[in-house]
Amino acid sequence: MAGRINDDDVKAVRDAVPIDAVVSEYLQLRNAGGGNLKGLCPFHDEKSPSFQVSPSKGLFHCFGCQEGGDTIAFVMKIDHLSFSETVERLAAKAGITLRYEEGGYNPSHQRGERIRLIEAHQAAAEFYVRALESPEAEIGRTFLAERGFDQDAAAHFRVGYSPAGWDHLTRYLRGKGFSDKELITSGLSQDGRRGPIDRFRGRLMWPISDTAGDIVGFGARKLRDDDNGPKYLNTPETPIYKKSQVLYGIDLAKKDIAKASRAVVVEGYTDVMACHLAGVTTAIATCGTAFGNDHIKILRRLLMDNGSARVIFTFDGDSAGQKAALRAFEDDQKFAAETYIAIAPDGMDPCDLRLVKGDDAVRDLVEPRTPLFEFALRQIVGRYDLETPAGRAAALDEAAAVVAKIKTSSVQREVAVQLAGLVGILDQEFVVRRVAQLAHWARNKGGDQGDRGGRGGSQGRGPRGGTPQQSTPAPAFSGPALNLRSPAHRTERELLKLALQRPALVSPAFDAYGVDEFTAPPYAAVRRCIEEAGGAEQGIADDRAYLGAVLDAAPDNTVRSLVTELAVEVFIGKTIDETYAGVQLVHVRLRAVDRRIADVQSSLTRLGSNVAPHELAAAQSEVWVLQQYAQNLRVHGAAAL
Repeated sequence: MAGRINDDDVKAVRDAVPIDAVVSEYLQLRNAGGGNLKGLCPFHDEKSPSFQVSPSKGLFHCFGCQEGGDTIAFVMKIDHLSFSETVERLAAKAGITLRYEEGGYNPSHQRGERIRLIEAHQAAAEFYVRALESPEAEIGRTFLAERGFDQDAAAHFRVGYSPAGWDHLTRYLRGKGFSDKELITSGLSQDGRRGPIDRFRGRLMWPISDTAGDIVGFGARKLRDDDNGPKYLNTPETPIYKKSQVLYGIDLAKKDIAKASRAVVVEGYTDVMACHLAGVTTAIATCGTAFGNDHIKILRRLLMDNGSARVIFTFDGDSAGQKAALRAFEDDQKFAAETYIAIAPDGMDPCDLRLVKGDDAVRDLVEPRTPLFEFALRQIVGRYDLETPAGRAAALDEAAAVVAKIKTSSVQREVAVQLAGLVGILDQEFVVRRVAQLAHWARNKGGDQGDRGGRGGSQGRGPRGGTPQQSTPAPAFSGPALNLRSPAHRTERELLKLALQRPALVSPAFDAYGVDEFTAPPYAAVRRCIEEAGGAEQGIADDRAYLGAVLDAAPDNTVRSLVTELAVEVFIGKTIDETYAGVQLVHVRLRAVDRRIADVQSSLTRLGSNVAPHELAAAQSEVWVLQQYAQNLRVHGAAAL
């Protein structure tokens, strides 16, 4: 049985896979200054980016939720993998063969569950693609051709075919070394009377990938009349597939979504294909479920919620499509982006539109036309007879409750004014007051919690490195709370940032500083980690290995989080050089000297006449030496260290 992964191989994996490349598979990153990148944190909801990545250090840290670490820690957290699973996955990406302490190379049976399930899906996708070329799959090729998709289109989207037999795929995957348990767990097979059988049979197959590009499930379209199953059959919920957390086409669209700050949400697999082939490469679709909160989180991380971001929903013009639009509007306020709806003439979906009117018609369809809120309100108001006072009152009651959910007061007022026009009420202020009243009642009923419990804006310094406005509690440490209004704490923080980010500027002087020279208990804990890692001087030759050693020395996740925070946070000063470093070194040392002088003098005062003559002389001598040292520090600065 293989043991733990060789430490040198783990280090090689860390060095070989750039953290910004890995993180960019899940969210959009932008320049944050100081060589760092920023984005919306994937681990908690936030409206402004507090998640930072330092490519040079190979670290990430969120100043909101305090999650932090290296590339391995990021993948472990976001994909819920074990340490060994993560290293194996990143090693495969980097082309590194792993060794284990007891010898031997990476055996497939030792791989984690997620990796095995993804490998099974990859093998299944390849099997389905080959099966699409078989004589039996003629019906599938005809289906695609009738919808305007040729062989190249099918290959681009990796569309395949599941043979109609009972266990073609199951037998194929068994031959690849997958166990029956793995096949059942993956959702590719299901229990039959005599053992596992294929879940998908005689259908056209679309692979569904996660944001990182790993195939986690399939969507299967019925082709034959004698198939008694649903028109579309998706992979069931599995350890790697949650339909509310995946978007079909996101692996193909994510870069263009981030680049254009625009996403087009369509309803089906063929609609995504049609849009992409027509040049709308930001199209994605849900997988057999309504567009919901988890889908919004995925898009928000890619869109970055900047002012120009747009999300365009394309729904069928039928009643089901209208209901889908109204559901989308209920979640509209979770976007900072502007949301629109696009409905094709005659209610055609993008696939039919492309087939009938060509690519230009598809591109024209998704140009923003009607704001989603306007469409939703028109749908509500349209159900009432606005020619009568009772009809107008009923329409106002239902629509006003929807408008009241808009959180931004200025936007809420603007939409309320438009609602007055839609209903035909001349007194716009009456409608505005009505909406505001409903919003007030809703807040009181819900306790008006706002954002008090979620964001970590009061958790310490912000991502831009400015001084925070509140104290930061440090529950894992004994002693006084960390307060960055304190000049001492600010200086200690800057010195530790220098020791972690720019060790050459503070070495070797920093390594002579004692843990007790840091008055904030959290900072003392970080200083101890640096000491156990061999000192800041270790970072001059290999800063990544040095930071890894500091993180390894952390006694718990709280200290580890603080290390990553300090390792990516920008400095307060504009020019970070030897002079700046010297100022921080001197201030921390000078305060420590002044504290020692005060302690000795206080001790002498308490003892009074009870102190022995030789002890008094020694104490007075120590005070004199310390006072001279302090004077030299004040006059000569870092040269006196």
